[in-house]
Amino acid sequence: MEPTLRQRRRWMYENPRPDVQALVPREARRILDLGCSSGALGGALKSRQAAEVVGIENDTAYAEDARGRLDRVVQSDLEELFAHPAEEELGRFDCLIAADVLEHLRDPWHVLVAAAALLWTGGTAVISVPNVRYWETFWQLGIRGTWPRRDEGVFDSTHLRWFTGTDAVTMMDAAGVPVRRISRQYRLKPGDWHSSRQGRWFARTPLRPFFVYQYVMVGQKLD
Repeated sequence: MEPTLRQRRRWMYENPRPDVQALVPREARRILDLGCSSGALGGALKSRQAAEVVGIENDTAYAEDARGRLDRVVQSDLEELFAHPAEEELGRFDCLIAADVLEHLRDPWHVLVAAAALLWTGGTAVISVPNVRYWETFWQLGIRGTWPRRDEGVFDSTHLRWFTGTDAVTMMDAAGVPVRRISRQYRLKPGDWHSSRQGRWFARTPLRPFFVYQYVMVGQKLD
């Protein structure tokens, strides 16, 4: 039997994301996870530290699974939810996570501004986005003359927006959570996490920006 779309995407969208966990402050006691999927990341954070995790998820099946792992799950479209002030419904937070969700939105810039407004002063925002400047983009467009549509990664067919590292930094600055740290996830081959070691070799060369598959950035709300 052919695997379902969810099964094909599970390794990408339903994993505990240790790269993101590593950047979430251990002292954070209230965490907002945008696009929490089935709650694997938030559940791992709750196991690691004494934190209340609130997730927002639009997909019914994901949201139902996440409710078994998180303290609260709001099933809602992010853009509809943040079309109006959300503090009364959600409260304030020490940490905001947007792990590979912003690229799926029509207006991620507005959503990030609205979500960051829920952070206390000094709060942390952890944002993860795929890097459209990855070398395969140039191969597919320049050599093959096509924009692929895939189940996950840079060419995920559900992406509506695309970011370089500079674009992501600009977006976070505009949201009032200027970047304090950048973690670059290298990959030599798209779709192959095991090639990250070889990909990191390029971090020491001028080709570094083209082998960053994903950026994970940490910002801090100043006021």
